[in-house]
Amino acid sequence: MSNIREILEKNKENYVTLRHQLHSQPETGLDEFYTSNVVAEKLATWGYEVHRGMAQTGVVGTLRAGNGKKVLGLRADMDALPMQEHSGKAWASRVDGKFHGCGHDGHTTILLFAAEYLAKTRNFNGTLNVIFQPGEELLYGGKIMLQDGLFTQFPCDAIFALHNMPGLKKGTFHFRKGAMMASSDTIEIEVTGVGGHGAYPEKTTDAAMIACHIVVALQTIVSRNLIPFEPGVVTVGSIQSGQAPNIINASARLQLSVRALNGKVRNLLVKRITEIAEGQAKSFGATVKILHINSCPELVNGCDATDFAISVAKELMDSAMICENTHPMMGSEDFAFMLEENPNGSYLMIGAGDEPECCPVHNPGYDFNDDLIIPGATYWCSLTEKFLK
Repeated sequence: MSNIREILEKNKENYVTLRHQLHSQPETGLDEFYTSNVVAEKLATWGYEVHRGMAQTGVVGTLRAGNGKKVLGLRADMDALPMQEHSGKAWASRVDGKFHGCGHDGHTTILLFAAEYLAKTRNFNGTLNVIFQPGEELLYGGKIMLQDGLFTQFPCDAIFALHNMPGLKKGTFHFRKGAMMASSDTIEIEVTGVGGHGAYPEKTTDAAMIACHIVVALQTIVSRNLIPFEPGVVTVGSIQSGQAPNIINASARLQLSVRALNGKVRNLLVKRITEIAEGQAKSFGATVKILHINSCPELVNGCDATDFAISVAKELMDSAMICENTHPMMGSEDFAFMLEENPNGSYLMIGAGDEPECCPVHNPGYDFNDDLIIPGATYWCSLTEKFLK
């Protein structure tokens, strides 16, 4: 394993160039046709059996060596965010309103780098499935791949994925057994009242005012319905109602993002949101319609798979660079769907740097740290060779 990094270092600049190429051509969820083409062409060149079309732009490459029966799955996400980049880098996004603000260009590059090495060396005994997933930022691209038959056509004995994380010391590897990332539910609340002239409020049922009361009341859920040791988040990210100061609005719409680290808390949050919205509206003589737009389960890492992932890291680096029990995060990740389908898997973080000037993901100034390409690819190669030895 110690030789893997040395071999990869000789080809690093080619993959830095590839990462910049992908970064400059960002594509949002289920529209990653350029990225998908790049991935598929390279995998085919290296001798992988290439399958395309799951979740529209998903790519799965299969490589076999020896006569081993075990099958390993490694997954990388490919999509960008619908936001404008302000990094000022020479390889910045060339597509208006889209940019790789979460580092999926780097994740794709890391897995491709490992895929090339593993195809050329074939120092393993079994089957490797490299899974390039679209639509992670939508939080359902992975779900669509499963519905399209991912694990039916490409069953895996274990699955793994990684993500870069600014704010954590560069090059450190972070693991956690059990729930590591929160579930996510997107909920819309439509308030319907009676509109009218701003000068005659007594003749109306003001939907905008009722929406404001709902927002304030929703903030009591976490503080008064959850025990302090159970994390939960209820965020009202959007309030929309009216366009003029002298019109009392007949309707208002709230958009919520709801997060939890276990199913019981998640169910309680959704239940209380419904009860509070309906109760507040009724008290003012209005009605509400509650729409559950999208949902993603909490990401739960398997204990055995995480122990194995940690053991690989320990063979590659000093223990000071490894965190075996990192804090759970309230962000969400749709690799959760794959772990729900196959619990024998694990998701890990690689620190991207904790300097004060280091931009967080989903920030217009963010850029993936190219120094993570070698350690990330080395880790995937080592994990594959150990799992399929």
